[in-house]
Amino acid sequence: MSVVVVATLFPLAGRRDEVVAAIAEAIPRVHAEDGCELYALHEGDDRLVMVEKWATQEALDTHLTGPVLAELGRHLDGALARPTEIQMLRPHPAGTPEQGAL
Repeated sequence: MSVVVVATLFPLAGRRDEVVAAIAEAIPRVHAEDGCELYALHEGDDRLVMVEKWATQEALDTHLTGPVLAELGRHLDGALARPTEIQMLRPHPAGTPEQGAL
């Protein structure tokens, strides 16, 4: 069963562009990881939100301990106002297959 992750980052004032650039640089590398079905950056006024979908928990676990995320963490060190909020979710499909789940 796929796993959905929503990670919310809160860049420090004046460092938003730096954080976005670091994430944008990592995205193609994450897309190439086995089991990555979705890794998409979204922007709000005071936050950045990564919406992720992984084919399996094992694929997510590999991503979480892999070199891309470790490097991204080094780039973001000191650039965030508070720790990243991470939610790991399981789909609960409802409605149509196309619209009822990520």
